[in-house]
Amino acid sequence: MPHTTARHTTARHTTNEGGESLDLNSVFVRPGEATELPRFELPRDQSLPETAYQIVHDEAMLDGNARLNLATFVSTWMDDEARRLYAETVDKNMIDKDEYPQTAAIEERCWRMIADLWNVPDVEESIGTSTIGSSEACMLGGLALKRRWQAGRRARNEPTERPNIVLSTAVQVCWEKFCNYFEVEPRWVPISAEHPMLDGHDLEEYVDENTIGVVAIMGVTYTGAYEPVAAIAGKLDQIEEATGLDVRIHVDAASGGMVAPFCQPDLEWDFRIERVASINTSGHKYGLVYPGVGWIVWRDTAALPESMIFHCSYLGGDMPTLALNFSRPGAQVLLQYYMFLRLGREGYRRVQQGSLDVAQLLSTEIGRLAPFELVSRGDTIPVVTWRLKEGYTETWTLYDLSDRLRMKGWLVPAYPLADDLAHLTVLRIVVRVGLSRDLASALIKDLAGEVSFLDELDSPMPRRGAGSHFHH
Repeated sequence: MPHTTARHTTARHTTNEGGESLDLNSVFVRPGEATELPRFELPRDQSLPETAYQIVHDEAMLDGNARLNLATFVSTWMDDEARRLYAETVDKNMIDKDEYPQTAAIEERCWRMIADLWNVPDVEESIGTSTIGSSEACMLGGLALKRRWQAGRRARNEPTERPNIVLSTAVQVCWEKFCNYFEVEPRWVPISAEHPMLDGHDLEEYVDENTIGVVAIMGVTYTGAYEPVAAIAGKLDQIEEATGLDVRIHVDAASGGMVAPFCQPDLEWDFRIERVASINTSGHKYGLVYPGVGWIVWRDTAALPESMIFHCSYLGGDMPTLALNFSRPGAQVLLQYYMFLRLGREGYRRVQQGSLDVAQLLSTEIGRLAPFELVSRGDTIPVVTWRLKEGYTETWTLYDLSDRLRMKGWLVPAYPLADDLAHLTVLRIVVRVGLSRDLASALIKDLAGEVSFLDELDSPMPRRGAGSHFHH
């Protein structure tokens, strides 16, 4: 039966004896569609594909604009060719390496390119893999440290029941999950005004014979800061000299791993430092790929215990594989390869430097506004963080400013810092490809306008309670 393509999105939610339902009410002006669909049960009958599409499309339209989401590190834009490649390859299953051997081969090319980028001593002796994201990669990196520590202890007939790992209180929540899921005691090194990141200070108080490793962050999610991997390694050298304990480092470079090699190439944080056993990054952050893909590389096969590797048939030979996740699209791995071919080293440098330039433009303009004091300037990874000057106002907070910016479409999170700095609330902007100088200028204009509005208040903003719904 022919039907009109006119679409008038006037669906409304109603409540009846069956619970909440979606009342189409002739939403799309098609015969027979003046009906209701249940929200929490499978509909009894079929719908036209155009109808199902438009319902889901209209629901998703109520989300925030991804391009204006300045809270996330995750890529929100790729070019038309990448989107076409995504659509063509989303049906490939990354775990089926024997069915999709070329995708498996491209995965290996990618991690070897990354290993070379991170100055691994011998790419042929290293090993790596793609993951769903940097969180899975962190789990694998931590687990490899634990297995290596266990093997050493067992070889010396020593107990293995109490492993611990040393890390800053500013790590991403995935490390809390690692400690919980894999039964490793976290040795939290608190951040403070004097030591706002893990820098090796007093490290000997946290490291002992049960320490499986130390985590260093290249791009702290709160502020974008680089933890000084070389200084941490130097302190571990001193500890080994004094105690004989050989403790290795995993570098969580979820963000910085795809910025520092291009824009701060002389900074030593990677496999140039002998104590670095493994490094992870997010392909879907500054790797410039849609979510979700991550990468982890180990210095050599000795850093990855054989017990973590599974072997499958691959082109008549053996393909080592390791992962926590199983079936997942191969498209993101192919998109990563596309980006490596598309940009090369110089292209990545230009893109990341462009983001750094925009971040520093934002930090300069924000620093000129009377209420604010900068916490970070966007000169490590392109992240700008700022706070209210102490005693500036009692009528509004950064949570109020965040809410006002959301009304303009900008998602700029307000949240407290970690640990001893939890009394400080900050706003943070993550600059990614797609946030142009023009958009940044529009953001500054809106930010200044909302500050003027809040400054003109003659009484505090009404609120039900203070706090952040933001999860870094």
